[in-house]
Amino acid sequence: MYDNVSKFLIEQYPQDFASWLLGEPVTLSELSPSELSLEPIRADALILLQSDETVLHYEFQTDPDPAIPFRMADYALRIYRRFPKK
Repeated sequence: MYDNVSKFLIEQYPQDFASWLLGEPVTLSELSPSELSLEPIRADALILLQSDETVLHYEFQTDPDPAIPFRMADYALRIYRRFPKK
């Protein structure tokens, strides 16, 4: 339940989440679809800033997951492949 609510909130208020995470006002260029290439995995949210160098990736976790470090590394690599200039 928390995962769905969190995804809904970030889809509705991406600029607020990005500003809160970065600690400064930001301007978004788009809320990106969250499906990443290779084996289909879905990030909870990807936010592209108007900056040429930043992609924010949000992942909501309600239970401990020993595989989360590997998953986050996998997400980071897939995001880099999709947006190599950011």
